[in-house]
Amino acid sequence: MSEAFIVSARKYRPQRFDEVVGQEATTQTLKNAIRNKQLAHSFLFTGSRGIGKTTIARIFAKTINCKELQADGEACNQCDACLSFNRNASFNIIELDAASKNSVDDIRDLIEQVQYAPQNAEYKVFIIDEVHMLSPSAFNAFLKTLEEPPSYAKFILATTEKHKILPTILSRCQIYDFKRISIEDIQKHLKKIADKESIEADDNSLNLIAQKADGGLRDALSMFDRLVSMNGQKLEYTTVVKSLNILDHVVYFQFIEQIVNEKSDGVLLQLNEVLSNGFDLEVFLSGLAEHIRHLWVAKKETTLSLLEFNAEVKSQFVAQSKELDEAYMLNLLQIISECEVQMKTTRNRRLAVELALLKMCYTKKLMQTSWTELGEKKKI
Repeated sequence: MSEAFIVSARKYRPQRFDEVVGQEATTQTLKNAIRNKQLAHSFLFTGSRGIGKTTIARIFAKTINCKELQADGEACNQCDACLSFNRNASFNIIELDAASKNSVDDIRDLIEQVQYAPQNAEYKVFIIDEVHMLSPSAFNAFLKTLEEPPSYAKFILATTEKHKILPTILSRCQIYDFKRISIEDIQKHLKKIADKESIEADDNSLNLIAQKADGGLRDALSMFDRLVSMNGQKLEYTTVVKSLNILDHVVYFQFIEQIVNEKSDGVLLQLNEVLSNGFDLEVFLSGLAEHIRHLWVAKKETTLSLLEFNAEVKSQFVAQSKELDEAYMLNLLQIISECEVQMKTTRNRRLAVELALLKMCYTKKLMQTSWTELGEKKKI
């Protein structure tokens, strides 16, 4: 019988601090606190979804109970406490999903468990995920315990919406703001997994998945699994673009080329092709504006580092940015912005976008005419 399939997000879930992707500042701070035995009684991990909040909470819970803590602040993964945690059999780590258990009774049950000392360990750790989902009465019932817990109790609260948590709760926690994971870090992690799974994947494909994930590693791994299921053990850029149903930057390079060369018929035909492939007008406009932003960033050496693409794609942005000056790009962005506003009220949305593209084709001439007229007015 074949082995059951395990999604990559679970199969490659970090078991040590140094395996966590993109949260080096947080993991290093927690390791220092563990080594120096300067542990707060309650922590709040906050940040967007899929960036490692719950994962780090579990690693932290395992590490503070490790009986043979390593010199670098990592758990040994060999003592009884570590082994029982790895088997999901530890009685000293209690997790509560506040999205489904958010009532006063659920919190009272948790508070009752706080009264019992840990078994064969120094600490008892309570991890409350999606803590912002707790009801106001549940928050109030939790306040006293969170402020003055027993010495062996540690609380780790995780949330994607920090602003929904009561200030009285925030003031009782040591807050860690998790950052979105960079495209480069996600791409490197996907490359490691692809090598381990013997999957052929070019850098452009992995970079595209990382961009689409928008800073969330879990989303990137989910997309990666889906693409492998659809396309087999080989991921190619063209098939990834088609499978994810996204507008590739190649399309926008062509649009800008047509606009710069004032090919009004070309932009209309290309827009028709984009719409025929099922893409929404808002998605197209948003992508075009983002592409112009990338060109703006690529125009100067000081801002080039903000462009999170492979070297080959970066060079394409740099080359195209030389064809447009900053005032020209600003005018293009202004036309897009006005079009987006207009689309909310107009009946013929496609016509509004077509007119915006035609304006862009003749923006250079309009700019030159405007400056000429301005000069003449000054003379008069």
